[in-house]
Amino acid sequence: MDMKALFHKLKPFLAVVFLQFGLAGMDILCKAALNKGMSNYVFVVYRHAVATLVIAPLAVVLDKRTRPNMTLPIFIRLMVLGLLEPVIDQNLYYLGMKHTTATFAAAMCNILPAITFVMAWIIRLEKVKMKSFHSQAKVFGTLATVAGAMIITLIKGPVLKLFWTKGGGTTTDNIQNGSANGGISLRNSIKGSLMITIACFSWACFMILQAITLQTYPVELSLTAWICFFGMVEGAVVALFMERGNAAVWSIQWDIKLLAAVYSGIVCSGVTYYLQGVVMKDKGPVFVTAFSPLGTVIVAVLSTFILAERLFLGRIIGAIVIAAGLYLVVWGKSKDYESCSSPLDEQKTLPTKLVDPRGNGEENISHEMIQISTFNDKETPEINGK
Repeated sequence: MDMKALFHKLKPFLAVVFLQFGLAGMDILCKAALNKGMSNYVFVVYRHAVATLVIAPLAVVLDKRTRPNMTLPIFIRLMVLGLLEPVIDQNLYYLGMKHTTATFAAAMCNILPAITFVMAWIIRLEKVKMKSFHSQAKVFGTLATVAGAMIITLIKGPVLKLFWTKGGGTTTDNIQNGSANGGISLRNSIKGSLMITIACFSWACFMILQAITLQTYPVELSLTAWICFFGMVEGAVVALFMERGNAAVWSIQWDIKLLAAVYSGIVCSGVTYYLQGVVMKDKGPVFVTAFSPLGTVIVAVLSTFILAERLFLGRIIGAIVIAAGLYLVVWGKSKDYESCSSPLDEQKTLPTKLVDPRGNGEENISHEMIQISTFNDKETPEINGK
């Protein structure tokens, strides 16, 4: 296998790994901005305003010839997409992060692949045969991710003493979370976990609906621009209602708040929505969400340096359980691809009835060799007459 073919095969994996690094950076910056008093409702509006300004001009130019006509069903789906992830998911996620920590929020998001898998199974985007070993692996892996999330939420354990976090436990973040010793209270932990769980459910709905919408509106860049635009408009309505009478929350300066909005808008809304759509068309929504544990590891390491957050043994154990469960899900899904694949060149000989071209009314029985090539579960016949 040459390097070009190898790179083409690895592109989906490289794309989702890049997404996790981008999302990890967002968690760190957003937590810092929220600690500075930024409203999560206003932050969502600014984030998608930036994304719209960056992505929309590219979509207008690059998708000019390939963009299909807008229909009412597609328009309604775009509005729902803008509501599910930019408004519901992100606002609840940031509220949950306010009550906990960036590491906790990232770890809780590891239940996203499990929720996506169950929803995809319900609407038959994902196949499950309980007599099959790899299907059982996917089910047990899904249960393991839920168990790991519960461990992260309910079990704290001893503090892992890292030399660079020494003395960093009495930050504003910890005081807001109701603890002066570097942890978060059980009440805030449960409250934050519930918010993040609902956010993940909304995010999973977004992923499924995005995969369905791409079937009738297969222009990832334009789809991204519309999602960001509707997220900005619908988010502004929610922000104006929730922050009514408090105009000061809309002010922004050259500080961490602006940096978080610009970074999140470009990387985590514009680029992420686009790459998700590209990978999803080939691998499906479950594959895209299966790499969430990588984001947890990145956030856990970076937050100890940047936010002086402390790591607890219970959170590490929960993350390991989630990672093991996700490995089972990904392994089972890979076996699904293998079982569904057929030989690339399957030849079948079919009898074909031919009429004498001289008009004698005679029929000749001939055999044509029909070569069926399988690519992306589609069969393209190439008829070669003998």
